[in-house]
Amino acid sequence: MRINKGVEWAGHACALLAPLWPDRGLSLSTLAEFHELPEPYMAKQMQALARAGIVTGGRGRSGYYTLGRAPAEITLLDILLAVDGDEPMFRCSEIRQNGPCGSKPADCKLPCNIAAGFWRAEEAYRKSLAEIDLATLSRSVAAQLGMEKVMQAGEWLSPRVRSRS
Repeated sequence: MRINKGVEWAGHACALLAPLWPDRGLSLSTLAEFHELPEPYMAKQMQALARAGIVTGGRGRSGYYTLGRAPAEITLLDILLAVDGDEPMFRCSEIRQNGPCGSKPADCKLPCNIAAGFWRAEEAYRKSLAEIDLATLSRSVAAQLGMEKVMQAGEWLSPRVRSRS
């Protein structure tokens, strides 16, 4: 399993927006510049988040984004699904029906144990991501970074924060 970079970038953008919710936000250019990411690609991730209702706003380089709901109501699973979609990671191709000893389709009414194992693992993975919300994540990120880094980020972001009013 490989999560594309867009999910990571979207997650970091949401983490920056979390402490600003509900009435303050950041522009697309600020979100991209903060992590030295290509602005057009960040725009693609922010559009996906907006379509999913995770963020609101945007509309061009000068527009700004805010979280669409409370940080405690947005999970890492929400971000993953917004950017990567809801397609299952594992798709059974019924390979057990191939080859000289392949099973007949009529004998394959139940999923094979390999497919069932992958599906159980994906279910556990999604459940784990659904348990991590942005509010909790923001607190743990701040604790991990330490006060000095948090203050440095706050000083850099402060003149770039936009208010809804």
